[in-house]
Amino acid sequence: MNRYLPVIGRVLIGLPFVMSGLGKLAAYGPTTAMIAAVGLPAPPLAYLVAVLFELGGGLLLLAGYQVRPVALALAVFCVVAGVAFHSNFADTNQMIHFLKNVMMAGGLLQITAFGAGGDQLGQPILQSTRDNR
Repeated sequence: MNRYLPVIGRVLIGLPFVMSGLGKLAAYGPTTAMIAAVGLPAPPLAYLVAVLFELGGGLLLLAGYQVRPVALALAVFCVVAGVAFHSNFADTNQMIHFLKNVMMAGGLLQITAFGAGGDQLGQPILQSTRDNR
């Protein structure tokens, strides 16, 4: 059972990033408008960065490839996005979204600290190399 828990955890954390990235791909105008509304510079560039982090990082996390640096980058992204988009704590909904970002960052930092665990992209190659020594 313990072999599969890290994979399940990566899927549960990575899949929402993939879904969010795909959603942004389908909504360029509204997404860049929201980025501009919070006062971030260069909304088209910020849009591209968000899609790369969410879709690219989410897919890498799901695959189990380079999970430590990917998880660290996504953790930083979560905190930055939380501060930029959800820092109006007078609005309970925004506070909940901010705390969701903080919780995701916490889970991602666990992955950063302990690695992919279980199955990961490249593991069979690395395993067979070790076995042949």
